[in-house]
Order: sequence, then C-alpha cells, then structure tokens
Amino acid sequence: MAGVQTAAIQLPLFADADEPDTMSGFSVRESGRAKRLSIKVFPRGRVEVVVPKRTRAADVREFVEAHKDWIRDARASFAAEHPPEPFALPVSVRLPGIDRNFCVRYERDDGSKSVRYRVRGNTVVLSGCTRDEMLCVAALKRWLVALGKREMLPMLRALSSETGNPFKKMHVRGQKTCWGSHSSTGTISLNYCLMFLEPRHLRYVMIHELCHARHMNHSLRFWRLVGQFEPSYRRLDKDLNHCWKRIPTWVGIY
Repeated sequence: MAGVQTAAIQLPLFADADEPDTMSGFSVRESGRAKRLSIKVFPRGRVEVVVPKRTRAADVREFVEAHKDWIRDARASFAAEHPPEPFALPVSVRLPGIDRNFCVRYERDDGSKSVRYRVRGNTVVLSGCTRDEMLCVAALKRWLVALGKREMLPMLRALSSETGNPFKKMHVRGQKTCWGSHSSTGTISLNYCLMFLEPRHLRYVMIHELCHARHMNHSLRFWRLVGQFEPSYRRLDKDLNHCWKRIPTWVGIY
C-alpha cells in the first residue's frame, strides 16, 4: 500500500510460546505469511509491527528499539506532508461509495456502561455511556459493519453475475492494511472504509476480489481478467494508494 513506509530485516523464526504484546504507541500484528519482522509507519503516525507467529515479545521490543530512529524519521516525514488531524466524534457521516449521508446523535445515560446504536432513517442514534469516546467509536464501527453487509452484498452479487466470477460468502470488516481479500474457501472480505470512497473505487475493489476466484495471485493472467471488466484498473489501483486520506480520523484505520 503506497503511503506506507516499511522496514524489514530477515530474522530467524522462534519456537517460543510467548505472544508478542502491544507496546505504547505501537500495535503488534501476527501474520501467518510473515517470515520476518517488519515495521509499518502510516501517514497519521500509527506504527504497526508485523511479526511471524510465535515471535517472542522480547524480540519484538528489541527489533523496535533497533529501528527507533527510522520510525522517528518516517513519522516526521509524514507529519510534514500531512498535518495531524484532531480526534473528534462525528456529528455526520458521508458515505459516497453507497451514496448515503447520515446524521449522528448522542443520547447520554450516565447509568449505562455501554453504548448502543439504532438507526432512524438517516440518523444514527448512539445511546448510553456516550461520554466514553472509544465506546462510541466501537458502536459506530458495528453500525458500519451492519450497513456494509446490507449495502455491499447486493452490489457484489450483481458484479459476480456480470463477471461470471463466483464467491461463497461476504464478510465486512475494518481491516487496517487492505481494502479487501478473497480466501481460498471463496469468502470475500470487504473493508467498510470502502463506503467512504467513490463508487468507482468500491466497484473496482469488488471486481478485483471477484477475479481472484479464478487466479489466487496477481499474475499477468489475473490483471488481464480484471482489465476485461474494468479497463481503468491501473489508475483506480493507483488511486487507492492515496484514498486513506478520505477515511475520517475517528475510524482509526490509519
């Protein structure tokens, strides 16, 4: 993903059962595909450490410590280009990908320890412990998942029929590192952040993932297939490298 800087050093795999922890300022993600430790610094300053399974927490700390200067420089470089945006809970949510706009209303109940959401027309009502910003964000993300399933599944089914590329199930998630994926079992996972993008970007990602039904790789044959259904795929694919800018800060993806 463009806009992400990556440092990687080949390290041996570890057999220890200790799981890596999450350190202050960093998130740690285990990956079954990773063969080495790597660090990603995202444009808004988030730092993610990607590690092979069963990597020791001590090794993660040592790796981060060895690359602290690189992390500092990467953060500074992004900060110069993209001034930090303050966090604020939304009072409205615009979703161009599905051509919907919503107002968000907060109903505080100091006796509650949770936040629930309900939808009334084009208004999302959060009720409960709304003084807790993180509980509000979690409720909004649950709403985005439910909305994404309802809005994107018919679109994916229509494109599946149009392209002749099948899928078995669709999941909607808030992936931090990808817009979508297609598993070997036929499950397509779409990022609810796609709804914040333009319809053409959402459509392209769906076509891209559907074409993986025939080619579970990014070979020349795969791209030729994509090009049959979306001739502008090169430009759209490049656009996605910068579309993170359209995701509101409160979503917390980048």
